Amino acid sequence: MKTAPVVIRVALASTAMIAAMGAAHAQELNLYTSREPGLVEPLLEAFTESTGIKVNTVFLKDGLAERVASEGESSPADLLMAVDAGNLADLADKGLTQPVESDVLESAIPENLRDPENHWFGLSMRGRVIYAAKDLDVDQITYESLADPEWKGRICIRSGQHPYNTALFSAFMSHRDAAQTEEWLTGLKANLARQAGGGDRDGAKDILGGICDIAIANSYYVGLMRSGKGGDEQRAWGDAIKVILPTFEDGGTHVNISGAAVAKHAPNREEAVQLLEYLVSDEAQKIYAEANYEYPVKPGAAIDPIIASFGELKVDPTPLTEIVTNRKEVSELVDRVGFDN
Repeated sequence: MKTAPVVIRVALASTAMIAAMGAAHAQELNLYTSREPGLVEPLLEAFTESTGIKVNTVFLKDGLAERVASEGESSPADLLMAVDAGNLADLADKGLTQPVESDVLESAIPENLRDPENHWFGLSMRGRVIYAAKDLDVDQITYESLADPEWKGRICIRSGQHPYNTALFSAFMSHRDAAQTEEWLTGLKANLARQAGGGDRDGAKDILGGICDIAIANSYYVGLMRSGKGGDEQRAWGDAIKVILPTFEDGGTHVNISGAAVAKHAPNREEAVQLLEYLVSDEAQKIYAEANYEYPVKPGAAIDPIIASFGELKVDPTPLTEIVTNRKEVSELVDRVGFDN
């Protein structure tokens, strides 16, 4: 009879141990991301410090969707983080995500910057802007006017097939039809100062070198150049330009996003949602702004002074989900007009 209490105590201890192990397991999540480690890590460290939840991170330069798809139902991925709305839409289209109902996310993120079915959410923005020579007597530009003859031989841009540009061209098609988009692309190509190619920062470099007067590029590169993070040479490129926030004639400035989605088979779904909601907090949005000079998606959140100096950003209201549906047709148009030739 004396052994019974011992057995009970052992059973209770085992139950407590199992419960503790379960609790410990619940206090972590697995993030798959194609974002640069240097940007993501400050956010994750702040999240862990705030919540006690550990984030195990898998950095994938390419093949995020393929990795998750190959792992199937046994995938340990909880949250999928990527750059470009098209990549996020692809994850959802391939059945690799699940919807998330969250008042926090819906109140913080404008409707046009998230999936209408709540499969993915924008977390930071970058504008597709104009770099212009500092002494150029122009302060306002529309995207449509970039095809005007006055810019002949004066524009630099990277490959027309780069996702940054296919997104912009797809946004143009959302405002016009396919024929008008082809005509515009033809005019834009005719205005190039050099063959389309290189990177966005090469546009600033070539403006300094006198090759072109303006370049089409992403806003955050200016912060990276002017801050000195890219070295003294790139600081000189950034100092040689001014930034103009172009708009569509019937809209605003085209933006693209970095964002995230909860994986379809997430074993730690609750923690994944907690991280998503943290990433739109004032604290996290400030980190986004400081670490990579991106625009926060949350209205009223702090913007880095370098980026704020460009003036007020009026985001084009066209839903990103509408824009990404044009990508295939736009890519074909880019080839048809020989944009990169």
